[in-house]
Amino acid sequence: MQQLLPKISIKVNENVFIKDPDNSELGRKILTQGIELIDKIGFENFTFGKLSKIIKSSEASIYRYFESKHKLLLYYASWYWSWMEFSIVFKIANIDSPQDRLVRTLKFLTQEIEIDKSFSHINETKLNKIIINESSKVYHTIEVDSENRDGIYSGFKQLVSRVSEIILEINPDYPYSHMLVSTVIEGAHSQRYFAKHLPRLTNVIDGEDAVTQFYTELVFKAIKSDNK
Repeated sequence: MQQLLPKISIKVNENVFIKDPDNSELGRKILTQGIELIDKIGFENFTFGKLSKIIKSSEASIYRYFESKHKLLLYYASWYWSWMEFSIVFKIANIDSPQDRLVRTLKFLTQEIEIDKSFSHINETKLNKIIINESSKVYHTIEVDSENRDGIYSGFKQLVSRVSEIILEINPDYPYSHMLVSTVIEGAHSQRYFAKHLPRLTNVIDGEDAVTQFYTELVFKAIKSDNK
């Protein structure tokens, strides 16, 4: 992907940041090292003060980009959702069968994430872990409605709509496509978390990616046109 599209960038809603971090060396360093630090100590213990020491810059310089650590987390989540949609579009291009496109899409949505070398300042594997561990903090807040009005969750909505469109190609009469897709995305995150930390709450099967297999079967059984 990197060789084919060397100058691609992921756009994030401008209401998330004060100054676009993707447009400067310091901004990209904030993003890179922010992921590393949150992955290491967790979002609860993460502060701009700790990050400033790692990037060897002032805490005030970070506040020039983000007004709070919540906004930084929103940036990561928004970037991640838009990157997921971009990656899905790339992976299913030129595949005629909607069934095959859905299988590939579900695999990508539910599998463990690998590094995408197209974006050298973002470690997608560690970002995925952050999203799994911290994504509820993105929208389970008192500000969710105002942030929604500002379009901050548009990336997540577009991702859900993109996958929903494939489902409706297979069964145009299926009434719960958005609900199903958002359940798959959030559910897969929970099952990955359970598998690592609370394995008795899920099923870990040797030689099988049980999470991907489960959600693939779930989706195709749900959307079968003869279910009614």
